[in-house]
Amino acid sequence: MDWREALRAVARHWWLVVVATVASVGIAGVLTATAVPQYRSTLTFFVSAPGQGVTESYQGGLFSQQRVKSYAALLTGDRLASAIASSPGIDLPASAIRSKISGRVVPDSVLLEVTVTDTDPHRARAIAAELARDFVVLVETLETPPGARTPAATVSVVSGPTLNLTPVSPQPVRNLGVGLVLGLLLGVAAALARSALDVTISSADQLRQLIHAPVLSAIPLEAAAKGSPLIMSEDPQSTFAEAVRHLRTNLRYVDVDHELRVMVITSSVESEGKSTTAVNLALAFARAGQRVLLIEADLRRPKISDYLGIEGAVGLSNVLAGLAEYEDVVQPWGRHEFWVLPGGFVPPNPSELLGSRMMAELVARVRQRFDVVLIDAPPLLPVTDAAVVAKLADGAVLAVRHGSTSRARITAAATSLRTIDVRILGTVLTMTPVGRRGAYYYAYRYGSTPTRRRWFTGRLLPKPAGRAPTSAVPAGPTAGAGTHPPSAVAAGNESVTAER
Repeated sequence: MDWREALRAVARHWWLVVVATVASVGIAGVLTATAVPQYRSTLTFFVSAPGQGVTESYQGGLFSQQRVKSYAALLTGDRLASAIASSPGIDLPASAIRSKISGRVVPDSVLLEVTVTDTDPHRARAIAAELARDFVVLVETLETPPGARTPAATVSVVSGPTLNLTPVSPQPVRNLGVGLVLGLLLGVAAALARSALDVTISSADQLRQLIHAPVLSAIPLEAAAKGSPLIMSEDPQSTFAEAVRHLRTNLRYVDVDHELRVMVITSSVESEGKSTTAVNLALAFARAGQRVLLIEADLRRPKISDYLGIEGAVGLSNVLAGLAEYEDVVQPWGRHEFWVLPGGFVPPNPSELLGSRMMAELVARVRQRFDVVLIDAPPLLPVTDAAVVAKLADGAVLAVRHGSTSRARITAAATSLRTIDVRILGTVLTMTPVGRRGAYYYAYRYGSTPTRRRWFTGRLLPKPAGRAPTSAVPAGPTAGAGTHPPSAVAAGNESVTAER
């Protein structure tokens, strides 16, 4: 992970940084507010050698520096603490006094700094005063040889003890500052760890590198799509519609040497937006002047007929079972050359029907009669329906939900298609956060935008009603993209236009 990816990870998980910072600063504030104030009294000792047996001043200085290091250890010893505890006015045990005393040798000198810390400033000064007297006596006792009257080294107080009425701790500014810095570091570390451990797809680059297929479009998350998915029809100037048009354009040029007519739209698991993508992509092709057929091949959980507001009880399953001809159940929709073959009744054996000879013959027939045939197939991993259908198509488009689909599932889905030699035309990253960098579309709003359902109003606009089944479908091979259907179809479309 380079620094750019790290910055993107922190920006993507910014809430972790905020939570960690607020929590750290809050803890620091609580600890500061509940801490008992501490006061400090200081004094300084000077260590000297009187000169007995020491004739050179330089040697005397070295002798004193060696002694002062030993004296620092005596400050926290039991003997000195017991002497201070026995003094009147000091109502503390020797063990408590030891924890309140600390000493420091001033580098390259014979000075010894002593600090006494206590919750009571007056008691801290009293302990320091007793320490000044008892420590001098202790050193003289230890440094006086047996039978001698003069000690080899002496200590004397050169400053202190002081009385400081300002507490040395807690320090609110320092504590809150430390809490702020620590919270930021913990938040950034959590964001980077979460990004590193995230097994879902969060960018088009990750998706492209994972299955080595082009990302045809990044479709943004639309709040109203769940209740009103026909965004290409209701809000054609939205960012969602622009992303679908981007997908349509890329599919036109994904293979300039071979014409793509039959394409399967599928996903690895459910709830990845494949059906919404399929119906809006079909509308986009139809708006571009092409004859489009949308086949609802998800016979287990059909949704297309509900999205388009058409009758879905009779459709593909009836045709494959030999109960109807597809010309009798295909339904035109809208003002453009757009036909829909709904799923029909839910059969007990969808995989067998979709892999039957009737399905292959149906695909071969509609391939000759329509410019674009889109097949909305079930997810690849739960069932084998999509793989069976994709074998009959020119290729498959894999829908991947941003921040939801795991890399293992995407890899498994791509492998299942490539195992049976199905060409993956590309992928579509669905439900991407609006405004995320790396998107492949730009939306320009101009003119008036059609009124559409708003998620915050709770009101749903009426869905366009589909026509009753008709036999007015394109007959015979087409001359190419954008060719007009026979006159019967044109008449049928005119009646649909008047009806809508």
